[in-house]
Amino acid sequence: MIRRLKYGLLAALVLLGACEKPGNGPEPDPDPAPSALVKGADISWVTELESKGNKFYNAAGQERELTALMKELGCNAVRLRVWVNPDGGWNGKDDVLKKAKRAQALGLKVMVDFHYSDSWADPGKQTVPAAWKGKDAGAMAAAVKAHTQEVLQALKAAGVDVAWVQVGNETIQGMLWDSGKVAGTSAGRFVDYFHAGADAVKAVYPRAQVILHLPDAWKLDMLNWFLSLMKGKSLRYDILGLSLYPSYWENNAYPDWKPKVQQFVSNLPTLHDSYGKPVMLVEFGMPASQPDKAKAALQYIFDNTRDRAYFQGVFYWEPEAEHGNAGYDYGAFAGGKPTAALDPFSN
Repeated sequence: MIRRLKYGLLAALVLLGACEKPGNGPEPDPDPAPSALVKGADISWVTELESKGNKFYNAAGQERELTALMKELGCNAVRLRVWVNPDGGWNGKDDVLKKAKRAQALGLKVMVDFHYSDSWADPGKQTVPAAWKGKDAGAMAAAVKAHTQEVLQALKAAGVDVAWVQVGNETIQGMLWDSGKVAGTSAGRFVDYFHAGADAVKAVYPRAQVILHLPDAWKLDMLNWFLSLMKGKSLRYDILGLSLYPSYWENNAYPDWKPKVQQFVSNLPTLHDSYGKPVMLVEFGMPASQPDKAKAALQYIFDNTRDRAYFQGVFYWEPEAEHGNAGYDYGAFAGGKPTAALDPFSN
């Protein structure tokens, strides 16, 4: 982070050093303060849903473009996933660019989420893109770097100011399996691949914050295992990003959200003190059929993190997606309209 100093020559030297990528200059501030708490949403499905004729409305029944509607509801940021060579082009470079330009025009901050796959990447699958299969570790790292730079340079050329970049999606077991798989005390080539992406981010957007994204924000033992392993490997990143889905369907019911949300909040000081990074919920979701409980869970997070400057905010995952339009049951819309689940964004 660039600090303003009183003395001209010293300021120039510090500014030059601060532009270096992580590891080649001064370490970034462990707690870069955002201008406001992030209240965002991942709305990556929007263009595909629009292509199928889906429309979105505010509470008064007035039709709205979704990005503008999210701002109307109190969001100040959007998150957009990137796939390498996806079927139909959805979440590919051109599709991401279209969505990011909408957000930029509305003054919303943008997070870019690289999956490094042709489709979904998550804890259960980190599939190498078809065009990258058979590459050795060095060539794979080069592909990560080139893909990251290509997408970010297209965004920059279009005037999009990217604030955050995820290098990988829910990478608790690494990415680009099998060479990038993390297990036990082995990190495979994950660190090499992550640094290839992180260096590409800083080369295009020096001020963008690099996010390391992990699932299951309530599982402290699991998070400590991975983060301590990565600390030993000197993994460079700026923000710890987490996913929190506290009430996923199990045993023929939706469990009470409170234990997992409360555990996540109690984990925050330990995570911050142990690893020295700000924390952000880059994915949050609750059952769409329980909007009042979703509202309560989200409000609990906001209420119980107000005194923790290192907690930087929440992204609701695909609130506009419903069972009827995307087969998804953890959004925050019903009949194309937002539910009470999103009320805390405007409070």
